[in-house]
Amino acid sequence: MSSITLTTWGHAGVRLERDGRVLVVDPGTFTDPRILDGADAVLITHEHVDHLDVPRVAPALAADPALELWAPRPVVDQLEEAGAPADRLHAVSGGDAFTAAGFAVQALGQRHATIHPDMPPPENVAFLVDGAVLHPGDSFTPAPEGTSVQVLTVPVAAPWLKLGEAVDYVRQVAPHVAVPIHDAILSDAGRALSDRVVGGLGGVEYRRLAPGESLEVPAA
Repeated sequence: MSSITLTTWGHAGVRLERDGRVLVVDPGTFTDPRILDGADAVLITHEHVDHLDVPRVAPALAADPALELWAPRPVVDQLEEAGAPADRLHAVSGGDAFTAAGFAVQALGQRHATIHPDMPPPENVAFLVDGAVLHPGDSFTPAPEGTSVQVLTVPVAAPWLKLGEAVDYVRQVAPHVAVPIHDAILSDAGRALSDRVVGGLGGVEYRRLAPGESLEVPAA
């Protein structure tokens, strides 16, 4: 099996490509809209707008009869209400496994990290792609036991997050490479601070990708 090209497009948006197929994860409002260009399938971890841009994703689904999407039920309901074709919207929960754009995908976990006790957390599923790339959405969902994760996209800034938790998450998953995501609320100085802390203490290779920059992920 050939390697995966992983490209970040701002905040939580990640694009995976292999053999001419394109899988997009979390194209939200803080992400460059070009992430959807030529996509074959889309994964959405949860319903927050920085992960799901309904006004862009619903028309993209309506315009491309081959484009499919997998997400928790609340996301599917929003997109169907916005006019996306119901037959290409697939509701998933933690424990589900499926194939999207030729990639083997496992849905993991069930809930968004807690922001505040007065704010009930929405559904959130992490996605493990080809056993190699783990995108947790807004959670610290671990990989299944025995999984050797090649790339962990690790959130480094959010109302629900402190950097020590991100460090511990990187240590727990122990990927070959940790790529920071979920940082649109940070200044350049804040990103540099996050990189020093998470990159310095995580114990694995840590690589920040600029929007549009890629790395090659070996097959698992």
